[in-house]
Amino acid sequence: MHVCADRKKGKGIKVPRNLRWKWIVIVAVVLGCVFGVIELPKSKEELIANWNKNIRLGLDLKGGSHIVMQVQVQDAFKAEADRVVEQLGERLKKAGVAYGSIERNDPATIEAADTIEVNLRGVPPEKEGDVRGLLTEVTGQQWLFSQQSSGNFRITLRREASLKLRQDTLTQTMNTLEKKVNGLGVAEASVQQRGGSEGEADVLVQLPGVDDPARVKAILQTAAMLELTEVRGGPFGSPTEALRQNSGVLPLNTRLVRGSMRDGAGENWWLLARSAVVTGRDLRDARAQQGDMPGRWETSFVLTQDAAQRFERFTGENIGKRLAIVLDNVVLSAPQIESRISDQGRITGAGDMQEAADLALNLRSGSLPASVKVIEERTVGPSLGADSIRRGLAAGLVGLALVIASMVLYYRGAGFNAVLALLLNTIMTIAALSYIDATWTLPGIAGLVLSIGMAVDSNVLIFERIKEEMRAGKVVAAAIGAGFDRALITIIDTHVTTVVASAFLFVFGTGPVRGFAVTLVIGLAANLFTAVFVSRSIFDVLVWRNPRLDKVSIGKELFSQTSIDFLSRRNLTLGLSLLAIAIS
Repeated sequence: MHVCADRKKGKGIKVPRNLRWKWIVIVAVVLGCVFGVIELPKSKEELIANWNKNIRLGLDLKGGSHIVMQVQVQDAFKAEADRVVEQLGERLKKAGVAYGSIERNDPATIEAADTIEVNLRGVPPEKEGDVRGLLTEVTGQQWLFSQQSSGNFRITLRREASLKLRQDTLTQTMNTLEKKVNGLGVAEASVQQRGGSEGEADVLVQLPGVDDPARVKAILQTAAMLELTEVRGGPFGSPTEALRQNSGVLPLNTRLVRGSMRDGAGENWWLLARSAVVTGRDLRDARAQQGDMPGRWETSFVLTQDAAQRFERFTGENIGKRLAIVLDNVVLSAPQIESRISDQGRITGAGDMQEAADLALNLRSGSLPASVKVIEERTVGPSLGADSIRRGLAAGLVGLALVIASMVLYYRGAGFNAVLALLLNTIMTIAALSYIDATWTLPGIAGLVLSIGMAVDSNVLIFERIKEEMRAGKVVAAAIGAGFDRALITIIDTHVTTVVASAFLFVFGTGPVRGFAVTLVIGLAANLFTAVFVSRSIFDVLVWRNPRLDKVSIGKELFSQTSIDFLSRRNLTLGLSLLAIAIS
């Protein structure tokens, strides 16, 4: 037992062990909550900085950009079909099987992506058996093939493979976009798939505090497909010139790629090998740096170990030849290989530091599996966000003030007990959201205000139970204990039903609705602690200080104690909180 001094009577009073531990827990929770919000500031400036760091504001409060991008998933389907075309052509050539043509169709919309197919035509009848064997090896488990007529085969994508490819494309796109957004240093940005069957290929990007949405949009839309490819010919002034110098037909395993026209360069075309030596997937890092000349910027990159060995072998065997640096199917430059290169390289020609840094960011983030198109863009100004903050704070303060006034006026001394628990409930909710790196939005503020009403509702239940026990003739200490015990089941029941409803909101709702659900559930969890644990600990202190307590300030009987009056007082607190939400 712990002994403390009674200043009035001058004698020792023993503090019960369970009461002492209760208050140790309460103090520890309060300190943890305060640390979670403001940490340990050493000055006013540090206090403000910690608050701004831990209280993260969403797009509707801070301002910024709201961009909806549509993933052109048909591009991924076309790329997959092109891979089949290339592999099948190589296998047929190696097997000595002649054929007329191999080509795929060109689905132009997202909805038509599943109709992708590859057609092989002109196979000699005597080679059809061999072709079936090759098709089985090439198509694997993802594609189906069927013979349409003599010498003609059609290859289509299986349904389950089509669904997987569509979902993988969306997932990889969102991951790449998220890397780009994080590389921009935008705080509290979010990248998520927009729900609904009509928007299944839509990705919502929210960027709080962004002051240059045009640049961000350009970065997000850049596919950033980097290729280092052997140059087979060029530059040519036009595709016609390239074909004319090659007898009207491109050499086998080559492609014609347009060159960049920056720095005043005219139209130019390069004949490149179809397969790249290394690609953007082989990059380990990329950074912007100053070039050899003052004011010139370039992007340096470092290759992975496997790619470095492959690149070193290629450059060592092709000294004196050209190597094209291709970004998004445009030749940026085609420098001459002067010596063996292992794991590093540079991309020159950036207009300024920002352009070089943006290219490095895109390369680090990886290439998009499909192009994206902006279909919706909204910008929320900082002034509108500030107005939302003022209104949200006004709603919270009005709700808090009305609830406090109603509790103190009706329940007198016990009302102050409820107010202390209510304030701790609010602090715990804010701190919990800070610890989980949640972002505050207007729906989140609405959830906090509603949880305030729910918190007081629990206190009303407890106080009314205590009054019932006192009217039944129990002493104060027994009435308090019985009141908390009898109200606990009802409080848990109401909280569980609300948590279940919030769970459905979180599972089926979008970002703002989820924010409301999370805030409300955290507020309810804090309410169980404050209303049942903290509030009872305050009453226990009163009973401990005066074991012969024969009365407690818990309000005046202003109305007859009917169930209708009781429910009306409970609903009053919730109504006041909902009124505050409506004000915002």
